[in-house]
Amino acid sequence: MSNKPSRTPWHVWAVGIVTLLWNAIGANDYTMTQLGNRAYLDAMQYPPAGLAYIQAFPAWAVAGWAFGVWGALLGSVLLLLRRRLALWAFAASLFGMAIVTVYEARTAKPPEVAALQPAWFPIVLWGIAVFLLVYSWSMRRRGVLR
Repeated sequence: MSNKPSRTPWHVWAVGIVTLLWNAIGANDYTMTQLGNRAYLDAMQYPPAGLAYIQAFPAWAVAGWAFGVWGALLGSVLLLLRRRLALWAFAASLFGMAIVTVYEARTAKPPEVAALQPAWFPIVLWGIAVFLLVYSWSMRRRGVLR
């Protein structure tokens, strides 16, 4: 690991801003869903079975979801601030995603719930999360993150 500060590459700003916006969407979805914001849920067209499924999450799955979204959002902020803790925030996000993934893989979902998102969407979420972990590790190793 290099201790010498490195000039900030342009892509740190691009990745940081794009993922901050992306992760803010996830944090907003978590917040509105947990608060039961009727206007948001209606706008997102969540079916009643989907809401019932989400509301039945055990506390440990809700905690995993929270770690996933808030860790990712914090990681993006820390990346923009060029802080090495971004790596740990993205790691916490992956840990949270793993918890939710395990829960969802072990529960039967009604067809209305399965239709809430396309089958490829979790793959995209995992791909972005792994990319952010590897990217922040790389930037930390190069001395961009202090």
